[in-house]
Amino acid sequence: MRVLVVNAGSSSLKLRLLDADDRVERTADVEPDAGRLGDVLADWPTPDAVGHRVVHGGTRFTEPVVLDDLVRQALADLTALAPLHQPKSLAGLDAVQRLLPDVPAVACFDTAFHTTIPAAAATYAVPKRWRDRYAIRRYGFHGLSHAYCARRAAELVSPGPRLVVTCHLGAGASLAAVADGRAVDTTMGFTPLEGLVMATRSGTVDPGLVLWLEEHERLSPHEVATALERESGLTALAGTGDLREIDAAAAKGDPDAVLALDVYTHRLVAGVAAMAAALGGLDALAFTGGVGENSASVRRRAAERLAFLGVEVDPDRNEHVAGDTDVTGRGARVRTLVVTAREDLEIARGTRAALRA
Repeated sequence: MRVLVVNAGSSSLKLRLLDADDRVERTADVEPDAGRLGDVLADWPTPDAVGHRVVHGGTRFTEPVVLDDLVRQALADLTALAPLHQPKSLAGLDAVQRLLPDVPAVACFDTAFHTTIPAAAATYAVPKRWRDRYAIRRYGFHGLSHAYCARRAAELVSPGPRLVVTCHLGAGASLAAVADGRAVDTTMGFTPLEGLVMATRSGTVDPGLVLWLEEHERLSPHEVATALERESGLTALAGTGDLREIDAAAAKGDPDAVLALDVYTHRLVAGVAAMAAALGGLDALAFTGGVGENSASVRRRAAERLAFLGVEVDPDRNEHVAGDTDVTGRGARVRTLVVTAREDLEIARGTRAALRA
């Protein structure tokens, strides 16, 4: 089955056409409302199915689902849970469906992988009336990436590791604790703001800080949200969210860059240790995403701080990663892996499964 994978970004649709053997036939990055989308798809082979990445599935959608009018409305109803991301997913869905109305389409959810985490990990200690009325819980995100990374990690190591912490490190960043292929904890929560320090997002902050800013500085909720989403994280600490630039500046002794790396590493290793605790052990640590795949220094610093768990990387292999690579140090108890992010393969897999059901 040839699958067109659609990943809606902040201002464009990332398209990838996979053949029945998951070989990439075509790729493009186009604006959803421009005529260029129609031009691209008209020039490509017609897919047998379309798989869409949708950020939020709420509590209802726990696996890929074939799209119809009722599902489309249900996804729109979830916009309040992901106001920055859900409309983009829906716009991409609608744009492609207008051009390929007779091709079956499937929604694959970033939240779905995390629906298996137990109540102890998913529940916030807030009033029950809030949890019941507003479906407040820890949802987790980047699930498509974590699912693929965990599955690929099991293929790279023989015998496959049972207890894996997957590290999706990019502009957005999160960790997942995966036991026997099932998520048992993650660092993002009700929104993608919780957890690790990211390029422009703060990660976890004291909720009392938010209340203090609104009360004492008279900042509106929108102003606070904008600052935490777009003006925080590495950008707030070092003036840029690009870890390559921060690494270079830190090497020259820039104090802001040094602090940014220290804060980033501190939050990362604390998160990995927490995920290992949720698993009750650790067999493998798998890095994916733009930073996870390309930053040898992040992997090295993390491994140094996680040596107490049995993590160690081989210096040469860690510096010369090409594709999926085992960078484990000699004699280390925990395997350290680098996995190329392939959300498209996870979406294609889910799309085929939903249409066979």
